[in-house]
Amino acid sequence: MNTFTRIQHTVGLGPVLLLLSLGIPIAVFLELTHGNAIAVFLMAAIGIIPLAGMIGHATEALADKVGQRAGGLLNATLGNAAELIIAFSALRAGLISLVLASITGSILGNILLVLGVSLLAGGLKNGPQKFNRRSANIDATMLILAVVAIGIPSLFNWSLEPDFYAVEGLSIGAAVAMLVVYTLSVIYSFTTPSEEGDPLIREAHAPEGWSIRHALIILVIAVALIVYLSEVLVGAVEPVTQELGLSEFFLGIILIPLVGNVAEHLVAVQVAIKNKMDLSLSIAIGSSLQVALFVAPLLVFISLLLGNPMPLEFNQFEVAAMVAAAFVAALVSLDGESNWLEGAMLLTVYVILGVGFFFL
Repeated sequence: MNTFTRIQHTVGLGPVLLLLSLGIPIAVFLELTHGNAIAVFLMAAIGIIPLAGMIGHATEALADKVGQRAGGLLNATLGNAAELIIAFSALRAGLISLVLASITGSILGNILLVLGVSLLAGGLKNGPQKFNRRSANIDATMLILAVVAIGIPSLFNWSLEPDFYAVEGLSIGAAVAMLVVYTLSVIYSFTTPSEEGDPLIREAHAPEGWSIRHALIILVIAVALIVYLSEVLVGAVEPVTQELGLSEFFLGIILIPLVGNVAEHLVAVQVAIKNKMDLSLSIAIGSSLQVALFVAPLLVFISLLLGNPMPLEFNQFEVAAMVAAAFVAALVSLDGESNWLEGAMLLTVYVILGVGFFFL
């Protein structure tokens, strides 16, 4: 085993993610030397990508050691760790619109971008692909309900404003309800296991030979570095938006969601190419479910603790886009078969939405 292979095995990263990890020291250097804000932002974003992958591998290694039920809970709660850390840093800085946009961007990105690329790549490689229609329909139905739930406070808030206390109270109530539903969905996953996996419990792909101690060390190091790089990333948001003429909203809805979830996105595409569409759909739709039912309501309570209350108030275009994307995912899953053309159409919708949000 050569030195490069040893490093790959130690941190659980492939060649591409290992190369992207060079962004970590570069970002630290640029931050300490007060380098160009755009370069700092880009390097910090690039550096977070492999760290998110390390968290995923460490979590899977721990899940593999502690058993299916405890492992499923670990995967369900730590699957969005990188995204939560970035959002936490943004909330501390008072960038509420950035956090709300990143929630929308994560849901849209998983359904339209990740699922679209997976269907396109899998279809081109394998032709029409079949999957478990029953499991996919359950996931898609849950996603529609989750998106509707996250959008309801916004519909009422547009009428309740400027009564901030009513808006905040409604958001807290909705957050509690969504966390209860999330807990019930995890319990349901444990009590009714399926052959193809569950949207909240990932199929284990733990690196071989990792002990619990090794996994914990990697997890702690990755989280610590993501915390630092998230602070660097968020600190560069304002100068980047000024220099490039981009809105904080656009950064949140397009770029930030990609940074924290690229590693998981790659897995969804890879398994689709291997003709494992059940797992690919589970990753794409399950990630959106986690964001809507777990990440978003949890951030509501974190914002209260930080003294920067974040009501669940999305604009009309965000709500419409999330609901439409959820229904599209349901339509794709109806017949239990996918093809590359469906993937191309999903990607087209994502691009059109991205252009629209750019001008918005």
